[in-house]
Amino acid sequence: MRSIWKGAISFGLVTIPVKLYSATEQKDVSFHQVHRADGGRIRYKRVCQLDGEEIPYADIAKGYELATGEMVVLTDEDFEDLPLTTSRRIDVLQFTPAEQIDPIYFAKSYYLEPDAQGAKPYVLLRDALESSGQVAVVQVALRQRESLATLRVRDGVFVLETMLWPDEIRAPDFEFLEEDIEVRAQELKMAESLISTMESDFDPSEYHDTYREALQHVIEAKVEGKEVVPAAEEEEAGPAVDLMAALRASVEAAKREREGAPAKPRKAASGKAKDTKTGSKADTAKEEKEEKAPARRKTRKSA
Repeated sequence: MRSIWKGAISFGLVTIPVKLYSATEQKDVSFHQVHRADGGRIRYKRVCQLDGEEIPYADIAKGYELATGEMVVLTDEDFEDLPLTTSRRIDVLQFTPAEQIDPIYFAKSYYLEPDAQGAKPYVLLRDALESSGQVAVVQVALRQRESLATLRVRDGVFVLETMLWPDEIRAPDFEFLEEDIEVRAQELKMAESLISTMESDFDPSEYHDTYREALQHVIEAKVEGKEVVPAAEEEEAGPAVDLMAALRASVEAAKREREGAPAKPRKAASGKAKDTKTGSKADTAKEEKEEKAPARRKTRKSA
């Protein structure tokens, strides 16, 4: 890995020199725009809208458009004069429990490596932070943008996760939040049963990008001159008419899958569904009675 930034963690009177590395990378298959007839690369020119002249990159500046349509031109010198108090520092502002920070705030993750002279204070802060069970809330400036971030420990290394500012988080404003939606007690109980049945420890190695793999096969087939066979489309199931029956079928299918038995094909339920497993008329009558007793729940907007 190649470091993309050098600075220091500022923790009280302690300064820890560090290097910053991108902690993640996207494995997308990249393409170029080409001429369909001969495969030639498509190039774009930087042309001024007013005089039609092609402009060299050195003569391009940033412009901010006003409501009147006028343009304010900003140069590199204008940005250099802006105050970035944390231009080369990661300032620790406070320590807080990780669960108090909504993951929606997180933007990008970076690793921090200590310089040789900063290894001991780095390990000291790392061990103290890890034993506390908290994360450090910090402020840092990267790529001419100052932001909040958190410091946490992963595999013995500090992970810096930049955060969005509160006014950058959109509030959910959907009509269904104002509706009075009824959820029956049995439906809720069955949904909870489905969640419990599907509960498992998360192992990211169990998942992979099937779309990217299929795309790579298409490219390899093109290279080798093979015929590309399109993948069969799966038939999408329609919405369930009987929510309770659909939930029950989902629980049973999840149980079979966990036990290693082949899952039966699921169909959208229609009308009233009876539980064929109970075999007791009394249990069935009791269940239908509970289904008819609604538990009214109203969704509300967050404050």
